[in-house]
Amino acid sequence: MTIRVAINHITEYRFDRPITLHPHVVRLRPSPHCRTAIESYSLKVSPSNHFLNWQQDPFGNYLARYVFPEKTRELLIHVELIADLTVINPFDFFLEEQAETIPFQYESQLCRDLAPYLEVKERGPLLTQWLAQVDRSKTPTVNFLVALNQRLMADVGYLIRMEPGVQSCEQTLSTHSGSCRDSAWLMVQVLRHLGLAARFVSGYLVQLKSDQKSLDGPSGPAEDFTDLHAWAEVYLPGAGWIGLDATSGLFAGEGHIPLACTPDPISAAPVTGATERAEVTFHFENSVTRIFEDARVTKPYTDVQWRKVEKLALKIDQQLAVDDVRLTMGGEPTFVAIDNMDGAQWNTEALGDEKRKLADNLFWRLKSHYAPQGLMHIGQGKWYPGEQLPRWALSLYWRKDRKPLWLDDRLLANESSLGQQPATAGKDFIDTLAKQLGLSPELVVPGFEDVGYYLWKEGQLPENLDPDNNKLDDPLERARFRRLFATGLTTTVGYALPLKWQAVNEQQGRWRSSRWPFRAQHMLLVPGDSPMGLRLPLNSLPWEQPNPLEFDAEADPFAPVSGELISLDSVESKEVIHTALCVQVREGHLYVFMPPQTEFDVYALLLTKIEATAKQLEMPVIIEGYEPPSDSRIQVLQVTPDPGVIEVNVHPASNWDELTEIAESVYAHARECRLGTEKFMLDGRHSGTGGGNHITLGGATPIDSPFLRRPDLLKSLIIYWQNHPSLSYLFSGLFIGPTSQSPRVDEARDDNLYELEMALARIPAGDIEQPWLVDRLLRNFLVDLTGNTHRAEFCIDKLYSPDSAGGRRGLVEFRAFEMPPHERMGLVQILLIRGLIAMFWRRPHDRPLVRWGTELHDKFMLRHFIDDDFQMVIDDLCKSGYYFERAWFDAFMEFRFPRIGGVNVAGLE
Repeated sequence: MTIRVAINHITEYRFDRPITLHPHVVRLRPSPHCRTAIESYSLKVSPSNHFLNWQQDPFGNYLARYVFPEKTRELLIHVELIADLTVINPFDFFLEEQAETIPFQYESQLCRDLAPYLEVKERGPLLTQWLAQVDRSKTPTVNFLVALNQRLMADVGYLIRMEPGVQSCEQTLSTHSGSCRDSAWLMVQVLRHLGLAARFVSGYLVQLKSDQKSLDGPSGPAEDFTDLHAWAEVYLPGAGWIGLDATSGLFAGEGHIPLACTPDPISAAPVTGATERAEVTFHFENSVTRIFEDARVTKPYTDVQWRKVEKLALKIDQQLAVDDVRLTMGGEPTFVAIDNMDGAQWNTEALGDEKRKLADNLFWRLKSHYAPQGLMHIGQGKWYPGEQLPRWALSLYWRKDRKPLWLDDRLLANESSLGQQPATAGKDFIDTLAKQLGLSPELVVPGFEDVGYYLWKEGQLPENLDPDNNKLDDPLERARFRRLFATGLTTTVGYALPLKWQAVNEQQGRWRSSRWPFRAQHMLLVPGDSPMGLRLPLNSLPWEQPNPLEFDAEADPFAPVSGELISLDSVESKEVIHTALCVQVREGHLYVFMPPQTEFDVYALLLTKIEATAKQLEMPVIIEGYEPPSDSRIQVLQVTPDPGVIEVNVHPASNWDELTEIAESVYAHARECRLGTEKFMLDGRHSGTGGGNHITLGGATPIDSPFLRRPDLLKSLIIYWQNHPSLSYLFSGLFIGPTSQSPRVDEARDDNLYELEMALARIPAGDIEQPWLVDRLLRNFLVDLTGNTHRAEFCIDKLYSPDSAGGRRGLVEFRAFEMPPHERMGLVQILLIRGLIAMFWRRPHDRPLVRWGTELHDKFMLRHFIDDDFQMVIDDLCKSGYYFERAWFDAFMEFRFPRIGGVNVAGLE
């Protein structure tokens, strides 16, 4: 990714009368060893009547020697150059084996060659004192130089100094300030005192305005900037001359363009010469202009391009509204830690302490932004084979009508903060809550650990071990054993209140509770360290004949929603209630475990009682346990762990403005938490987070889903994606193919296409009244090699699942999308899908499936074929009136297929 800039440097002297100019030497041409590619260079000097001789000094620098035969009233030196600022890794070098650590000695012949650069010119008490503090023990050379450069930068403040010449090292150290040339000369002398060859460098420094502000340091200039600058270079065997900029504390990069490199500053002056004595007016100008920019992930679009994107997005929004598509779109962006990209929890492991801390921080920021009066819930997330416990899930719930679910945010405790609730707080809270619900506190049941079980476990330990030093193989079991014996087995774990809602009619109901008798006289919890509500010994309750007329059915997502509920007087039930609300103090925090409910309004009613109790007792709580039942009136946002990443499941949006706000705010809050969207491979190549950015499509309610109303829409998308492999591979990560997390329909079984064609042929066109039809026809084809519907390019496991009402949400998940580094790149992906849906809603795509065979992975792993195929997609959209531009996807192409170089052979590039 290149930014091409033009540097315009003017130096002008105007004299009060015509004078004689003696020969001048100009050192303003980039040095031969300049690593920044110089596309063109021009040096113009006025008066134009002069003689010019290009030379090279003894150190290889370019010199322009001008002789002026006539008197003149001005001297104008004008430099123009064009440079390609391709990013340079300043640490991309190898060292000879003997130079890998400090101190080292140069070979005898090399030492003679470097003699001018080893000569110490200055000594003094302050310099000696500064050098005495340098750690000269055996240290890796690069680490040593980085530390030395950083220390000098910290000790010498930058000062704009207009006086000619260079300060002595003693003066710079005594004032703790100096210009860039003063810091550079001090660095040269320090390096020579340490036995390292060093030279003084004069050159251009180009600094461009950063695309993103820095989180923890200076963000650089507010605008693009260039000026003459000075730094030092040290000679390292195997690497050559390496630039050290003591003004910034950084190694020299692509913005450092050397002009003259010499043992002494006087030999590196940009212009030297003499004139007759005269009055002079001096003018200096140095500017930099961007003339070309490759699309890059930090700034993928210009302002002009983005205005065109938004204009097209508005047009597609209007078209979707006119056609009554009722489309909503959500997503699952993923993030990694900026400061610890190499950690296991940011590469392979799903869980980690740092991950949980950063997730908490991000969650509370998002809660403040989206739903200050929403519900924060800590629940169980995904549970994969081989994992002892389910992963955590931080969920935020709020009502679409903005009615509060939880009024006072101060009554929700933050799990990452220090808890201060005493062990007795649980009993006080649940007794007061029982009264709030109109129930007797006598129905509250304390829970205890099963002493007999743990005594048996202790008896299994070897004779020479104790519970504190148990040496168990399983780390979780080891920690659990130590914690239980530290707190005591007879301590009350928490309290349970048997609780169930009994509906009287659609608008009224009452809370019921019952006593819980146990054969052991006490409620002994199932062994483990999960929340108490998950360890209730329900099998130990009195057995009763199940009542076939009384069962808790999962709410039908297609059923009409009820209004606000009215709670009647609560009663104690003679029948044993098998669900309970639990209260438990853990790590100084008060946890309230929610019992399962089938209706959202009942859940919300219970929350109001819990908040009222928390307010009365001034006890902040943490809500855990069962989540609120799915309901079309609420929005849900989740922050969850996944291997290597933190995943944010954002709430759906129905138009472009909402999608833009969600993307920009989530990316911004994640960055403020020091969570990023990119990583780097071992060889320095740029890559994504390794996680997905799955896009979820559906409707505001399941019955509004365009895929259930018009199954031919999903049919069109499946066929079009199969016809155009670029849609599968341009936006995907590096992990593709039949064993990936999102295989194409033609990457699994060879005979899949034949059977899929028969299924697609049976999908009727237009609106239908059988919402289950599309699921039944496609469920066995949109799968991976193992038959898993979740791991497919088009995931329909939440479209109209036959398994449960929770799987009938009318959702289709596009899984072949990797996390893009910039939020606007993600928005353009979404716009592409919205454009295709608008196109297929009016003109369904019904063409034969293509038998790509081995061409799929032979051709479409190459940029050329991806580019050609994607251009066809752009052309189809433009023909339908949706004028996408190919340039909008250059950042994706550069990110996925970075251009290393090119070759032109017989007119073919």
